[in-house]
Order: sequence, then C-alpha cells, then structure tokens
Amino acid sequence: MPIGEICTREVVVASRDTSVLEAAQLMRQHHVGALVVADATDGKRKPVGLITDRDLVVEVMAPQVNPTSITVGDIMLQELSSIQENSGVFEAVQFMRAKGVRRLPVVDKQGWLIGIVSMDDLLALLAEEMNEMAGVISHEQSKETHTRH
Repeated sequence: MPIGEICTREVVVASRDTSVLEAAQLMRQHHVGALVVADATDGKRKPVGLITDRDLVVEVMAPQVNPTSITVGDIMLQELSSIQENSGVFEAVQFMRAKGVRRLPVVDKQGWLIGIVSMDDLLALLAEEMNEMAGVISHEQSKETHTRH
C-alpha cells in the first residue's frame, strides 16, 4: 500500500520565520505534536524542516530562551527526512527506523508537500491488519465447526 494512501493530508505548517511561541500556539490549536516547516512557492509548499513539541522543550523551555525572540528556522533540524507518496508502508517503517524519526512529511515526485505520516498512523494500520487476520482465523474455525459436526 502506498504511503500516500494513509498519510494525513491536512498538515499544520509553519514558515522558517514563525516564532517558536507561534509554533507552540499552532500545535495547541490543532492538537498536534509537530509542525512541518515549509517554504511556499506559487501556492505549493516544499518541506524544509520539522519541529516537534520536544524541540520546544529541549531548545527553548529548558534553557529558558525567550520564545518570541527565536524562530522555528533557528531550532529545526537542517536535515529533513521525507518520503515520496508512492513509497510502500514497509519502506516507510524501514526509513523511519534508519533515520530515527517518528514522523515523515510525504511529498510528491517534485518534492511538494502532500501530507505527513507518523508512527502512530502506521501502528493503527498494523493493528487493523492484525484484527483482519484474527478474523480470518475465527471465521475458519467457525466454518470448520459447522461443516464437521
């Protein structure tokens, strides 16, 4: 299954010059733990970074930095990991593991942002598939019980 089919299409985005205070407010308003940092061009967005609630704690709150004087561009990781929408689920899991990330922006062939996928999304998909497999076993047992008295 392509990752583009299960990714969240409504992505909360910030620009590099968004203050970390504004970023925290966006996270709270939209109930998310991460924002994709993107550059906008002609109505399209190219992801350039990711900022998480943990980044805010470690980089701003713990060292007591003024959240209005620093931007997400100042604290985001410069090396962004993203994945193309036609990549498979297993490939996404392998990539997340290799990169040590829990969230990946999903991009099209030109690198434009189309969504985001999280480890939570992948775990939910896996749980659903395991439930379906358990249903097959249950159905098979029930069928055997009825056909072999």
